[in-house]
Amino acid sequence: MFNRAVFVGRLVRDPELRKTNSDISLANFTIAVDNRSKEADGTRGTLFLNCTVFRDQAENLVKYTRKGSLIAVDGSLNQRNFVRQDGSKGREIEVMVDRVIFLEPKRDDVNVETPSFDDTSSSSSGSNLDSIDLPDEDLPF
Repeated sequence: MFNRAVFVGRLVRDPELRKTNSDISLANFTIAVDNRSKEADGTRGTLFLNCTVFRDQAENLVKYTRKGSLIAVDGSLNQRNFVRQDGSKGREIEVMVDRVIFLEPKRDDVNVETPSFDDTSSSSSGSNLDSIDLPDEDLPF
């Protein structure tokens, strides 16, 4: 049997960092993921996936992301059984995350000025690089 799940989505709210009784960091978070199939009106539905990640991955997630951040998660699906307050039994599928990938820059850095690639004011030719004339037989490929 093989249980592997990869999802790309946006954080629904800021991730929450907690510690287990044995002092292991964990973060619980929810991501919103577009459904592949379209509804009758042409719009795509949204899946809201509860996720849990541990240790350094949890600490980095809390440190570098917040609500709305685009991330990818790689892990496995886990079924959690629980008892509701009324005594009925329930089940929930959650993603146990092995790896989190940040798909956009940290949002706190939005105000940092980044150089523009089409800024030609630095030189009259638009490039500071000199061309190198090499014969084709000298190229490594």
